[in-house]
Amino acid sequence: MADLITTTVGSGVPPGCHLETKSEQFPDGCGFPAPGVDIFQFEPIVSFHLFGIDFNIGKPILIVFICSVLMLLFFFFAFAKPKLVPTKIQSLGELAYTFIRDQISRETIGKAGDKFIPFLFTLFFFVFFMNVMGIIPFAQFPPSALFVYPVMLAMMVWVTYMYIGMKKQGPVKFFTNMMFPPGVPKGVLGILAPIEFLSNILVRPFTLAVRLMANMFAGHLLLTVFIVASVYLMSFTAVGIIGSTASFVMTVIMTAFEFMIEALQAYIFTLLTASYIAGSLVNEH
Repeated sequence: MADLITTTVGSGVPPGCHLETKSEQFPDGCGFPAPGVDIFQFEPIVSFHLFGIDFNIGKPILIVFICSVLMLLFFFFAFAKPKLVPTKIQSLGELAYTFIRDQISRETIGKAGDKFIPFLFTLFFFVFFMNVMGIIPFAQFPPSALFVYPVMLAMMVWVTYMYIGMKKQGPVKFFTNMMFPPGVPKGVLGILAPIEFLSNILVRPFTLAVRLMANMFAGHLLLTVFIVASVYLMSFTAVGIIGSTASFVMTVIMTAFEFMIEALQAYIFTLLTASYIAGSLVNEH
């Protein structure tokens, strides 16, 4: 994020651009360096060649790695050595586990979903950790805003509920139950069957990934706009003082709002996963 404040953002303006900037190229002051897709593109930090493949490790991959480590550390300190009188981190872990169990798993799947709680619990925290990196200083970027990471998670969820469905109902029954719901007139099945097939097989993972990516993409872009505006408008003029202060206040407000969205998207992603698993466990849809 800091590089946006000191360098151009796809607008062709010089570094350190402010409202009052004057130069031969921009005699009336440089234009506002509106953030664009450049803020989602990162130069590799480390590059290496292995087995004929070029590997580039950039900031998003590093943040995902950090999220994984933080999640493992949280699980370790919360549950490795549980005590009768729980520590603060154990209490937090137990509270989070109870929330996933009672408000997502059992609420959506029922008691049969207890064996899936570790999967749902881990999924929730991994998505949440990736999302919240968008407002953490020095990180200030949610990897879930890049389509590849939500797609990876959505495909993992897709494989999970497809496997559960075919194991529980049988490979053939799983698809027939999905495409031919009982009680539907036969004349409608010709239209309904392909819709149900496409909805369950293709649309579900696509919308699951897009929903997460779009919210994080928009939130990061919006926050960046207000941060850049706060610096761009900063000057000892009425417009500069009012505009910069207003943009800074909006940055604080939007940061709090973005935190709620980040937590909500982790909850929705996990809830929909539980819903898909529940649908795979029943014999009729």
